[in-house]
Amino acid sequence: MNLSLENRTALICAGSSGLGFGVAQALAREGVRVCLLARNPARLEQAVERIRGEGGQAHAVVADLSDIAALDGVIEQVRACIGEPDILLGNNGGPPPGQASGDFAPELWHKQLDAMLLYTLKLTEAFLPGMRARGFGRILMISSTSVVEPIPGLVLSSALRAALANWGKTLATEVAADGVTVNTLMPGSFWTERTQSLIQADAQSTGIALSTLVDQEQAQIPVGRYGNPEEFGAVAAFLASPLASYVTGAMIPVDGGLLKH
Repeated sequence: MNLSLENRTALICAGSSGLGFGVAQALAREGVRVCLLARNPARLEQAVERIRGEGGQAHAVVADLSDIAALDGVIEQVRACIGEPDILLGNNGGPPPGQASGDFAPELWHKQLDAMLLYTLKLTEAFLPGMRARGFGRILMISSTSVVEPIPGLVLSSALRAALANWGKTLATEVAADGVTVNTLMPGSFWTERTQSLIQADAQSTGIALSTLVDQEQAQIPVGRYGNPEEFGAVAAFLASPLASYVTGAMIPVDGGLLKH
């Protein structure tokens, strides 16, 4: 299917690996010029080389998304690479597991507020006016099924992702008439480095073999397996396209049927 995305531009947060790279790769294959943001220069370079090796157009900007004060400089670098992006993918790694809901560490909450919520607002503030002026824009946020069903031990992630999703829902109503859509993607269990680190932490804390935990988790997914980033990227690419112009304000699970509600 031709998604009519040729010559569009996209800013992909946390785009050097995992689901972010899956989306970048899918968009690049549709003719989108992508700019990847991530902290690790070496991994960014590898990601850009992979996309260019497939014939895509890719650029990279080194950025720590939790450093809100530095984002003005990042925004200018993005504009120098690709101009004003038509597509913005909000995405960042989650906090470490293990926090109890009754424990309150203000410093940690403030840090994760920047890393999981405020950077998206900052980037949107910068690039939304151009989208509205052009009559086309796509804001996508990679979140989690924890927006609907909180995950034990991930209270910071569950709370802040829910806040981001509701912000996106509100923004969607404000900009829909301008040709800009805002949607939240809720991935379930995908085989990424984040998933591996969480399972390894569980294995260490419980003493259960890693392979056993992997089998148990996959058994809970109706399709019987983890997803892969390419499958996720395909969904995101459609939502980023003109073909999805009537889909906005949605929270869409991409989870192999994992959510029960």
